[in-house]
Amino acid sequence: MLKLLTLSCVALLFVACSNEKNIKAKPSMFQTVSKENATLIQSGKDNEYCGRCGMDLVKYYKTSHSATYEGKHYQYCSIHCLVDHLADGIELKNPEVVDVNSLKFISIANAVYVVDSNKRGTMSRISKYAFSNEKQAKEFKAKNSGEIMDFYEALEVAKKDFK
Repeated sequence: MLKLLTLSCVALLFVACSNEKNIKAKPSMFQTVSKENATLIQSGKDNEYCGRCGMDLVKYYKTSHSATYEGKHYQYCSIHCLVDHLADGIELKNPEVVDVNSLKFISIANAVYVVDSNKRGTMSRISKYAFSNEKQAKEFKAKNSGEIMDFYEALEVAKKDFK
């Protein structure tokens, strides 16, 4: 009788746990997008991973940067990893960053960054998120705090991670 009662309790627990209403989804990170919304520009079998640290580019997509070097496309999980590659003494061409709102790559020349917001950073305690225009950056800052900067100012902040 005890065995039957135990099995019944286990069965009820299983049904309760498998009921969609009772399953709580893990909160997703701000940086993460669905694979369908991510643009992966690298080629090869490891194109979904940062060319420097190996982190998942879809998971950390909203902080993604890209550039070319000697004709090869590189995609980084963050400005931190772009700085790490620059530390090799190379010159990267056509640097771009993901615009948080459109999820499209934009030139760093046009990017407006919000640095040190309350959204978590990638590869750094200090977050750096890029926007295609100042209006969008100001709206993000109003909700999430931070400081508005251009790419070169954000780059200097990122370089401090290596000191």
